[in-house]
Amino acid sequence: MYEIIIKNGRIIDGAGNPWYHGEVAVSDGKIKKISHRIEVEAKRIIDASGLIIVPGFIDAHSHGDHSALVHRAMENLIHQGITSIVAGQCGSTPAPMSDKSRAQAQKRLDAWLPEGYALEITWSSFDEYLKLMEKEGLGPNIAHVVGHGAIRAAAMGYEARDPTGTELEAMRKLTEEAMESGAYGLSTGLIYPPGIYAKTPEIIELAKVAAKYGGIYDSHIRGEGRSLMSSLKEALEIGEKAGIPVQISHHKIASKSIWGQSVETLRMFEEVRARGVDVTVDQYPYKAGSTSLMTLLPPWAHDGGNEAALERLGDTELRKKMRKEIEEGIPGWENFAGELGWENVYVTSVKTDENKAVEGMNLVEIKEHRGVKDEFTALYELLLEEEGAAGMVIFYGEEGDVKRIMQSPLHMVGTDAGACNIEGPFRKGKPHPRHYGTYPKILGLYVREEKTLRLEEAIRKMTSFPAQRFGILDRGILRPGMWADVTILNHETVIDNSTYKEPHQFPTGIDYVIVNGEVTIDEGKYTGALAGKTLRKL
Repeated sequence: MYEIIIKNGRIIDGAGNPWYHGEVAVSDGKIKKISHRIEVEAKRIIDASGLIIVPGFIDAHSHGDHSALVHRAMENLIHQGITSIVAGQCGSTPAPMSDKSRAQAQKRLDAWLPEGYALEITWSSFDEYLKLMEKEGLGPNIAHVVGHGAIRAAAMGYEARDPTGTELEAMRKLTEEAMESGAYGLSTGLIYPPGIYAKTPEIIELAKVAAKYGGIYDSHIRGEGRSLMSSLKEALEIGEKAGIPVQISHHKIASKSIWGQSVETLRMFEEVRARGVDVTVDQYPYKAGSTSLMTLLPPWAHDGGNEAALERLGDTELRKKMRKEIEEGIPGWENFAGELGWENVYVTSVKTDENKAVEGMNLVEIKEHRGVKDEFTALYELLLEEEGAAGMVIFYGEEGDVKRIMQSPLHMVGTDAGACNIEGPFRKGKPHPRHYGTYPKILGLYVREEKTLRLEEAIRKMTSFPAQRFGILDRGILRPGMWADVTILNHETVIDNSTYKEPHQFPTGIDYVIVNGEVTIDEGKYTGALAGKTLRKL
């Protein structure tokens, strides 16, 4: 007797093959049999008539690791059909940790946690962090990459300088410890402190360590606007010199001045692949991004960490310098406000009740709401009042670039999302709709309605491709012997419902989600199961 048999559906196996009629039997957390007809009893029969059976989606770009210790269910991801996430992107991971980085990390965590939640950062090594993750179950499985920013901060704090020889060796050892503990690769966030201060040779040295363990180099590059091409060339140089596969995080064309340049970026990727540089990309299907509001400040303002940045914001003369550099730009700096305009920068979250009214407003509207003379003043005052703990959405893109990147064979899907929920303490602010809608939006809008992608190809980009890319080789495809991570969806109704103004809405059309053989979404509703595991690279 099997535990579950899924009957009467159409199967898309994740490899890009055409759909076929079939049934799937599950026991002991694994797929036991796939056949046109399975005539064996089961504890549970799931009738998939009119539905499509696919591998559980693997999110190639996630920030769920920051919240999973206190919000293990991650309902917003499970409801999208996601059964595994690759977390730790953009150089930011909860480990490694040291006395040089712990205090600032604890303050950031305290600022993020909902009222009534507390978590003390007691771990130091990557292995200690993973062991803490393993103590309880999760909604989806989590595979971790290790962040260069966390490594740099643990070795030398948040200072804007090159590492000493001793510090660089400490960074190598921290990278090695993480890889030996099961990290799937090394990530960088080169617009964020302290990664923004790192030069190319430093990153090459750490990427070489990750390469020894079969890892991947996953980069939020230095610029996705006017400096896009030079930033991509740096990432490719790191991959080539370190001998490591390169993943370009959330590839986008993030400035009106370069709309259409995806033609050039995709051509460049094909050219470097022809000479042996292994590069792929992930993308979420939106024309806006999201990050910390502090990112609007010039790089030097962050030297020494968040408290030092807030002190500088209180200095009238330094405010003038920040204003000048935002207005005029600095070569190589991702200057969101200067390039995109204040009207395209929206505040998504604050921590104080006094400023809740500005969530969902852009900086022009916030200036008027606060009755101050300009957007710079509104920004500086808001950041000081929120102690830097404010989020933003930035509108930058063009639909043609989104579709062109999506259609590339080098593209896979990632949410760039953390964990949240439509109710309770983790319903916070107005997060980017990618948190709830990434996968259903592609399936509903770009596959069913606009036919930008074939359904089988979209499923490949969501399943076997990220599994292959990161080395999660026992998931991502429907085959006997694989872990039973399965999503069952209605292709006629699947769609996202989350919007920028009303983001906290689950999608439609994801009827069942099975994680490691346990039903986690049942007829569209979360069962409360925490069947996910902490994955370690072998």
